[in-house]
Amino acid sequence: MRRGEMIARCAMVAAGTVILAGVAGVASAAVEQDEGVTVTVDISAIEEPGVLAMSVAAGSVNLTENGSSATVRQFTGTLPLVTVTDTRDPDDIPDGAWWSVVGSSSDFVGDAGQPDIGAGHLGWTPQLVDGGDLGLVSEGDQVDTVLDTGDDNVGLVDQELLAMALDSATVAEEGQWTATADLFLRTPVTVAPGFYTSTLTLSLFE
Repeated sequence: MRRGEMIARCAMVAAGTVILAGVAGVASAAVEQDEGVTVTVDISAIEEPGVLAMSVAAGSVNLTENGSSATVRQFTGTLPLVTVTDTRDPDDIPDGAWWSVVGSSSDFVGDAGQPDIGAGHLGWTPQLVDGGDLGLVSEGDQVDTVLDTGDDNVGLVDQELLAMALDSATVAEEGQWTATADLFLRTPVTVAPGFYTSTLTLSLFE
């Protein structure tokens, strides 16, 4: 082989080597590598302060005729269970605090334009279902109707007492109490027939 041809071939081999090396370098750069990093956090629960709260077992009650006389029609029913729960630390309750549950009714409105039956025609007899063992929770007095007393300012017109605790801090250790009431609607016998609706609002105060 002539010297010039050998030099030319060596040059081509060298050039080829450079080209291959270059291709290899591109292929190597195209390889990707992923590494995952696990991130963790431990979030502790927020310690919620205790609360004094009330719940009512049902949102409605139907009154049915019971015990009517020749001069008065009476319709009775039972207030759904009312439960008061206190999850507070007694040390967090102010000295002298006490709580109460009261109720007041709107007028009974007829479904066909009948005259309203005033809230003064609705009364109740509160009852403790579970008043605890300390004797510091008591029910309210019976509230009669306008037909019983002739007084317009009776019945569940205003906030009438269902139950109360005499000392919130002392009784708080019991945690929960339940009350109900016998409801009675008394109307004249001349009341217009039809379907009537009223709202009895229960409120918890301390």
